[in-house]
Amino acid sequence: MSGAKKETVISLRGVVNRIGGNLLHDHIDLDVRRGEVLGVVGGSGSGKSVLLRSIVGLRRPQEGSIDVFGHDVLNIEESALRVLQMRWGVLFQEGALFSSQTVAENIQVPLNEYTAMSRQLKNEVAAMKLSMVGLPEDTAQKRPSELSGGMKKRAGLARALALDPELVFLDEPTSGLDPISASMFDELVRGLQKSLNLTVFMVTHDLDTLKAIADRVAVLVNGKLTVGTIDSLRNDKDPWIQEYFSGPRGRAALAS
Repeated sequence: MSGAKKETVISLRGVVNRIGGNLLHDHIDLDVRRGEVLGVVGGSGSGKSVLLRSIVGLRRPQEGSIDVFGHDVLNIEESALRVLQMRWGVLFQEGALFSSQTVAENIQVPLNEYTAMSRQLKNEVAAMKLSMVGLPEDTAQKRPSELSGGMKKRAGLARALALDPELVFLDEPTSGLDPISASMFDELVRGLQKSLNLTVFMVTHDLDTLKAIADRVAVLVNGKLTVGTIDSLRNDKDPWIQEYFSGPRGRAALAS
């Protein structure tokens, strides 16, 4: 992040989210820079996934503003929002693949929604995306039920990359994976981020993932957001942040 100032891709100002009587986000601010991997962590129920859903337009916050690529996503015309949505991709928890469709058909969902490609071209795009995420060619005709957990995540990532986005949202990308599969997925994400110059907004609970690929980390605690590098956050005095990064598990995961 040295040198010229990085372009801000996502900008949040004064965002408030409540669910029932529970205040999840209390006037939080956040800037995500082009080309970085930002990890978002917090305790169970702290609102990590709610924050992601607010940014991509699936949930409207009660207060505040959210700009993505310089556009106010809370007050944008539907036609302009559709154009903007083509610039990002989302990997939801567990891959969120449609069980009734083949893997190729799942990858083609964004292509069907936003383009007028021929079927042949859509098949070629699906094959290319499968190759990008390290899945064999014959995966295209399989159903999600025939895939392992790690393969489902890769297929979901392939769908997120279908439209060649500049920005990718990952919601718990390594949840449920064994340590080896999780490490391989981390390497895949970092490799794609570098080769495609992606900006990555990643909700996770996995300290190993943060250490492997996150440039900065945003921590949600008691409705507030604290952002920094892992090293700077390890010196934060907040009890939850201290326990997360410097407790026994944190020390083990972040040991040099």
